[in-house]
Formats: sequence, C-alpha cells, structure tokens
Amino acid sequence: MMLHDGHPLIITYKWARRVVIAVVGFTVLLVGLAMTVLPGPAFIVIPLGLGILGLEFAWARHWLHKVKERSSTLVNSFWSRKR
Repeated sequence: MMLHDGHPLIITYKWARRVVIAVVGFTVLLVGLAMTVLPGPAFIVIPLGLGILGLEFAWARHWLHKVKERSSTLVNSFWSRKR
C-alpha cells in the first residue's frame, strides 16, 4: 500500500517531525544560551541547536550562516595577530 502526499498519515508524520525538531532544537539552543553565563561549551552547543532547527526552519539556517561567518572572521583575526 503506497500513501500519497495528501494522506492523513503523511500529513501527521510531517507535523510530528516538525514539532520534534522544534522541541529538540529549541532545547539545545536554550541550553547553549544558558552556557554563555554557565560553564560549558556554548560556542559548540548554540550552532548545534541552530543546525537542528535549520532542518525545518529557514530563519535558523540564516542565523547559522551568520554564526559561521562571524566565527570564521574571529578565527582568521586571531591567527593573523599571532603571526
């Protein structure tokens, strides 16, 4: 039995997937934001949360791209000062 795109099970699966990704992504993102004042690797956890959210949300992909650009700029400026 093949299910088509409009089938209720497919629609339910898509919404359930979106909700799970949102809950997991926001949880990881909030933990990362908390790590900016608490001990922990916030600079790893925040992009991870944005990456998870980016699976479903364009705004998260946009922010992840901005974080990557900014971190690349910081790393390059650090290494250029060291030489």
